[in-house]
Amino acid sequence: MKFLFVGTNPEHTGAATHFVALAQALVGAGHDVSVVACPGGLIEEELLHVGVHLHQATFRNAFDLRGYARVWSAAQRSRPDWLVGNFGKEYWPLIILGRLLHIPVALFRHRVPPMKRLSGYWLPRLAHRFFVVSNWARQACLARGVPPDRVQVLYNPVNMALYTPDAGKRSAILRALDIDDDAIVLGYCGRMHAGKGIFTLYAAVTAAMARQPRLHCLWLGDGQDAQAVRDYAAAQPSGGRHHFLGWVNHIQPYYTAMSMLAFPSIAPETFGRASVEAQAAGVPVLGSSLGGVPETLDPGFTGVLLPPGDVAAWREAILQMCDASRRLPMGAAARDYVREHFSTDVIAAEFVRILMAPKETRATDLMYRPGPPRKRHSHP
Repeated sequence: MKFLFVGTNPEHTGAATHFVALAQALVGAGHDVSVVACPGGLIEEELLHVGVHLHQATFRNAFDLRGYARVWSAAQRSRPDWLVGNFGKEYWPLIILGRLLHIPVALFRHRVPPMKRLSGYWLPRLAHRFFVVSNWARQACLARGVPPDRVQVLYNPVNMALYTPDAGKRSAILRALDIDDDAIVLGYCGRMHAGKGIFTLYAAVTAAMARQPRLHCLWLGDGQDAQAVRDYAAAQPSGGRHHFLGWVNHIQPYYTAMSMLAFPSIAPETFGRASVEAQAAGVPVLGSSLGGVPETLDPGFTGVLLPPGDVAAWREAILQMCDASRRLPMGAAARDYVREHFSTDVIAAEFVRILMAPKETRATDLMYRPGPPRKRHSHP
């Protein structure tokens, strides 16, 4: 099949990472992929050398005629079977261009906050396929009146080759941070604001550090509350075991340095890509039991689900995960779990299957269903 992906957002976001991974997956599966991307942006940078046909453009908003012209030109050259969009400002342009060019359109919605009333009603109905990235997000769409047959679920794909565990990289990163090789490292990746649960995590891990001297916390991210966490850490005796690296665009190497990942959000998340990426690197996850996060792990076998905002529960879970006999089997199971349910080849195949389904196919038959669980082994 031929695809034209349109994503002119220059920022490093989960939607951009999804865009890149899905485009790469389709190329790897033998499909012809063209991409309209922002010059010098993350998407163009990541797709320069992977067999994608790149076109440059920028949509300032849904009325940007120059953006329309660039996409029209790219479509005329590539003659795609599908137009694919990931970003809100390009939804309406793709719907309009798809109608004019007689090309079906697939749209992805990565956020749960409702769109404006007109868009929320018409876009899922006008797109030939309208995807969300978790069953929880699908239920939110249905609650707003979107017909069940107009919204499908397709999880975020992860390129397993980018998240291979590497003991050498782990040692190098730990040495650079002046952390001993035998340290137990809890990692956090993402925006640093209260809704992400960073204050719960800070309180829980600091309390756990008082009982586990080998425990360190690696903070990868920035945001409006980042300085507050740094200030709290600086005032504690264990402050030197909190390591703040700021925002990092390419975080793949840092997963290798982690013993576990925390995903402590107290506001619902649509999915939880960092959870899946960490597991792909063989890192078990402590995640909040709300929103789409529970769909990213196998509780009790690749990680643990915890009540959001419960400092005591998070402290005890962190301490339990410090036990290598519990942590290491979970990490090994996590990588296999992601390979079976979220790897690029699996998600690309599901994407194509859903696109190729005949119009009369029932919505329930279009839904992505992960395969059966792996044979499980109990942990001590």
